[in-house]
This record gives sequence, structure tokens and C-alpha cells, in this order.
Amino acid sequence: MNILGISCDYHDAAACLLRDGRIVAAAQEERFTRKKHDQEFPAHAIRYCLKAGGIAAKDLDYVGFYDKPLVKFERMLSTYVATFPRSFASFHKAMPVWLRQKLWVKDRIRRELDYQGDILFGEHHQSHAASAFLVSPFREAAILTVDGVGEWSTATYGVGRDTKLELLGELRFPHSLGLLYSAFTYYLGFKVNSAEYKVMGLAPYGDPKYTDAILRDIVDLKDDGSFKMNMKYFNYAHGLTMTNGAFGKLFGGPPRDPEGPLDQRHKDIAASVQKVTEIIMLRMTDHLHRTTGMKNLCLAGGVALNCVANGRILREGPFEDLFIQPAAGDAGGAVGVAAWIYHTLLERPRTNPWEHAYLGPEYSNEEIRQYLDRQGVAYEELPTPELLRRTAQMIDGQNVIGWFQGRMEFGPRALGNRSIIADARNPKNKDIVNLKIKFRESFRPFAPTVLLDRVSDYFELDRPSPYMLLVAQVRPERRVIPSVTHIDGSARIQTIGRAENPLYYDLISEFDRQTGCPVIINTSFNVRGEPIVCTPHDAYLCFMRTHMDHLVMGNFLLDKRAMKPLQEDVDWRTQFELD
Repeated sequence: MNILGISCDYHDAAACLLRDGRIVAAAQEERFTRKKHDQEFPAHAIRYCLKAGGIAAKDLDYVGFYDKPLVKFERMLSTYVATFPRSFASFHKAMPVWLRQKLWVKDRIRRELDYQGDILFGEHHQSHAASAFLVSPFREAAILTVDGVGEWSTATYGVGRDTKLELLGELRFPHSLGLLYSAFTYYLGFKVNSAEYKVMGLAPYGDPKYTDAILRDIVDLKDDGSFKMNMKYFNYAHGLTMTNGAFGKLFGGPPRDPEGPLDQRHKDIAASVQKVTEIIMLRMTDHLHRTTGMKNLCLAGGVALNCVANGRILREGPFEDLFIQPAAGDAGGAVGVAAWIYHTLLERPRTNPWEHAYLGPEYSNEEIRQYLDRQGVAYEELPTPELLRRTAQMIDGQNVIGWFQGRMEFGPRALGNRSIIADARNPKNKDIVNLKIKFRESFRPFAPTVLLDRVSDYFELDRPSPYMLLVAQVRPERRVIPSVTHIDGSARIQTIGRAENPLYYDLISEFDRQTGCPVIINTSFNVRGEPIVCTPHDAYLCFMRTHMDHLVMGNFLLDKRAMKPLQEDVDWRTQFELD
């Protein structure tokens, strides 16, 4: 049975193909269109998923869409009416795209796919819950979903048992932890629905001195984690901005200009909203545990990507184990709705728990060779053992390397197949990679990849963290990896086991053999403002436009010193297009 799941029209559009309960392929549209957080109908991602499954649209048994547009439209209209006339500008901007496009999802699916079969719609947070539990290793678990907003829900909690989901409670718009965090993201001069992780990265540089003001004036928080927001400080329900003048007065000035300086006040504000988020998430999970009595917790929704809060839930919360799949935000809704159709609606057994994030396109050595030859690029082709030995040697020699292998990752993190890698022991590499490779803010931390069997040697963590969704402290005696140790002594950890990615595991094992260190820097293979690379062409362009020293694609090694200058005026995609 083939089921296609689709998410789109808000941000991070994606598609997933589920076959007999197993994820065959999943990818975000942004990777193909090169538009970061692309929200448009995921035609390219769908085409890839069908190709990866060796089927056409006519072979699909069901297509699922991750939320209910009509209910979301009802919420928007109700809000606009309740806040008129202040809402007129927002209403005028939103209505054309809704009336022209977003209300007609079923028609778009039939037209784009030439598909005449069944199309089913899940609720937004139901899709999140399904993406958290139905692909988890747990037979039963508590479920918490927290994001900006779906139809009306902004957070839900419930339980999953075998193939069944039961949501027991919810928070409703406009009261939203995701929108609260996004409002501060906007106020701090970062892009909403894109750069919330920058606020999380900035927070350790500040003192959470505004926490009491947030909990006194903005958020009325209850013991069970539910809350109401004082909407006199916010515009998002009816306007074109997230915050208003009252918000600025409370925090000492207007929103920061996106290109303006970051002063200590901004850092303190980031620290404060991060602390409030952690307080709320811990209260929610405590209440969920008291209500359900479950040992295991599944998290989803955009707030589940807040790995600092996740780390605290694991360390300080009442649950014994935690599962978060790598695309916990809206992209994962495509997986969730497909799993919900297969397991919950059709009552098919759960026999294929989530194994890894490597679900996107891959390119053979022959395809990579054709690309390089066609562009006249100089390269060495090396057998795998020699490739690993040389790459580890180059990392030890303080080279920054683009690493392009196997299937692209699903979700916002590069996990060893579309990565930029470097030596975590060199304190200079944090600034080198941030400023000369990624062209991004210097405060941004890097994640370590560590061999799974060595994680507890270096970090205060006793379990796998395969998707970079847990933060833990670096052990004091192991502060020999400064480029992945944040200012507060923490790190956003990726563990790697050989079963999930043999090549990447073997590379770090070889680096450990050569240096005695089982940890390297791993950051996503892209520059600021662009999606993670997908194709050999994307990887080559990113390599040539930055100060990376080497590029490893498949078994091919490229040396920047041997490269001809990049001809930016050439339309490369018309010369060699890789689907």
C-alpha cells in the first residue's frame, strides 16, 4: 500500500511516501527550488518521492494532507471580524492567496498529480502527534505537540497506544508558545518561522533578567503549563507585524533592525524568552506525566526543535525516555498524515519504527563523475578506505571540508550526508566556519558529531541523540573541543552509530584513530539564507563560493587550489540538470 503525505502553504512544504508502513522517501520542497523554507505546493518533492518508490501517481492508494484548510480559514475570518477594523490590512493581504489557492488543496492535488483516488485531510496537530508517536519505537507513550498554530490548536497533549491516538487537551489561538517565541524572534530582528534557532543560540550570552516581566505582564502561566497571553502587546492576530509599540515600551525600545548591532539588552531578552519557554515546557510535561502515567514521551511541532528545552525535559522531567523525529516541524506533518491514514484509520500494525533521517535523493559515483567531467572540474577518485584516511588527515590538518554522500537528510539538520566538517579541537574553527564559510553571525554555535559509543566520555548524556535535538553539557575534563562548546559549556549533540550511517561513522572512527578524538564539527552544507545542498551541482557551487578547502562527493576529492574560477554568469542548470 502506497500513501503520499503532503504538507505546504505555511512554511517548510514537504512530501513523504509511506509503503506498507515504512518511510520510502521524504524531502522538503526547499531543497529542490533553492528557496529557504519554501511553502509552495511540493511538486518537486512529490516527484522525487514517487521516483524513489518506483511508482506513478496512479499507483497511490491514498494521498493525505496534513491539515484542514477550511477550518484554518474559519479561524482567520473569525479573528479578522473580531478585530476589525485593525485587521483590514492583514485581511486584504491574506484573502487573495486563500481565495485563489489555499482553499483548493484537493483540486491542486488532482491537477498537479493527475490523480483521481482518495484524498484525506488530517488535523494539523493530529498530524504532528502521528508524526511523533506512530513512527516511534514505543508501543504506548504520552504525546505533546507545541507550535505556532494549526487550525485553532497551538498545543495539544494526549496518549498513543499501539495504532491509536487520543488527544486529551489543547491550547487555542491566539495563546501560543510558538507565536510567543516568534514574536521575540521578530523583535530581536530575526526572520519569523526561519530564525528562531538564532534566538536559542543567542540566549546563553545573556542574563534572563526579563523573565519576571514576561511572566508578569505578557504570559499568565498556570501550574499545568497552560497559559493566556496579554494580547495588548501583540499584533499577530490582526496585523502585519508580530509585536507593537506597547511591547517595545516594555522591553526598552523598538524592534532591532535586522542588520543592526546586537547589544547586551538583546542578549538578555533572548535569554529571558528561552527561559520562559523552558519553564512552560517543563510544566506541560509534568502535567502530562501526572495525567497519563506514561513512562515515555513523544514530542512534535516547531517548538520540539528547541533542543535546549528538550535537554532539560530529558534531564529534569518525569519521563524515562523521549522520542523526537528529525523533521518535528511542519515538514514532518507529511509523514504524520501518511502514518495516521495507514495505522490509525486503516488499523494496520506498526512494524517499521523510524530508523534514520537519510530519506532524500542520492547520487551515484557515476552521476557525480558525469557532472564533474562535464564541468571540467579537477578531481581525484579514491577507494573508500583511502578516501576516509585522507579526509581524516585533512581535518586534522585544519582544513574545512564539504562532505556530500548518500541520501540527503530529511529535516532541518545536516547529519553527515550534506555536511561541512572540521576539527572541533581548534578554537579558531568556530569563527572560520561562521564568517568565511557560512557567512553568518559569529555567536552561532556549531554542533559536534560524536561516535555513539563515546558520547558519555565527552558529554553529560547517556543515550543516543541522532538528530541534534538534545543539548547537554560538555564534561569539564573534556573541554578540548572548544569549537563545539557553547559559551555556557553546552553542546547540541549528534551521536552517530554505524548502523545508521556506516560511512560517516567510519570517517569519525578514522579521525579518532589518527588523533584520539572521536568528535568533529558538523554543520549544514549551505550558506546563510540558502537551504542545505541537494545535488552535486548545489554542493559544487557552495564549495566554490566559500572558503572551504576541499569537497568530497562520493569517492571524489576536490581541492580548492586546483579549481578554475567559478563562472557565475553560466546557467549551470540548463547544462546539467539532476532530478
